Amino acid sequence: MTASTTRRSTAAKSRIAAVSAIAVAGAMLLTACGDQTDNGASDSETKGTSSAAPLADKLPKEIRDKGVIKVGSDIAYAPMEFMDEGNKPAGVDIDIAKALGKVLGVEFQFENSTFDQLVLGMNNGRTDIVMSSMTDTKERQQGATEDAKGGADFVNYFKAGSAILVQKGNPKKVNTLDDLCGLTVAAQRGTANEALLKETQKKCGSDKIKEFISDQDTDSITQLQTKRADAVITDFPVALYNELNAGGGKLFEVVGEQIDAAPYGIAVSKKNTQLRDALQAAVQQIIDDGSYGEVLKEWKAESGAIEKATVNAGK
Repeated sequence: MTASTTRRSTAAKSRIAAVSAIAVAGAMLLTACGDQTDNGASDSETKGTSSAAPLADKLPKEIRDKGVIKVGSDIAYAPMEFMDEGNKPAGVDIDIAKALGKVLGVEFQFENSTFDQLVLGMNNGRTDIVMSSMTDTKERQQGATEDAKGGADFVNYFKAGSAILVQKGNPKKVNTLDDLCGLTVAAQRGTANEALLKETQKKCGSDKIKEFISDQDTDSITQLQTKRADAVITDFPVALYNELNAGGGKLFEVVGEQIDAAPYGIAVSKKNTQLRDALQAAVQQIIDDGSYGEVLKEWKAESGAIEKATVNAGK
């Protein structure tokens, strides 16, 4: 979920390219992706063998012995992570994790939770990492936000910004954040999309935005679909996915440009530098061997690709 720090918008042609890049086959309305209680899920396909895992020895011994990395995630954020029709985790992050599992020789087990509790849960030992479209920011690194208590290091693996999603036909004539004043606008709690909404609110004077802050991004989308909200601020890939797929592409549209693109990061405890470094090496490995690109191509998400795995690149 995107950062609230200042980032420049992309040009119009970038948005057009990203729209074509993010289209995923099939029409899928994402208002029923499962609740946010802990219903741990895993996929045995993520587990590699030691002989086929060139980076296994980089992992901490206790994780090698268990053969599992526990992943905290808010699995309601298609196309990045969501529950498929079989109630199993699917999406870009899940498939990237499978690729990482193959080079590390372990299984990535995803556990579903609310977004604003993910880093806290990791730092309390509930999970080993967080992989949930979480934008890497200095505030989150330092634990200065409610959704990142205790702080974390971030292994960067993707990039995206925010976007404004409205009803098809744009009945309220929204083109920029300034046009949201006086309207009902939804965003997910604990994300920087919520922070972006609140920053916009400060500029509205007496023409206040009526804020609808939800625990799940899918709740925000539902409010827009039922016309209880006039707009949603969400991540750019998520907005585009809904524009193209929800209701056969007949329900929503993205307006304006991508806002402030920044790196997503896999959150790791600051105390677990060995795991952090192993994950960074693994992300670079799958970029170099082409499996990373194959995942993004499958999900039509090439617009978020990076070329170098970094740590704490967020601003």
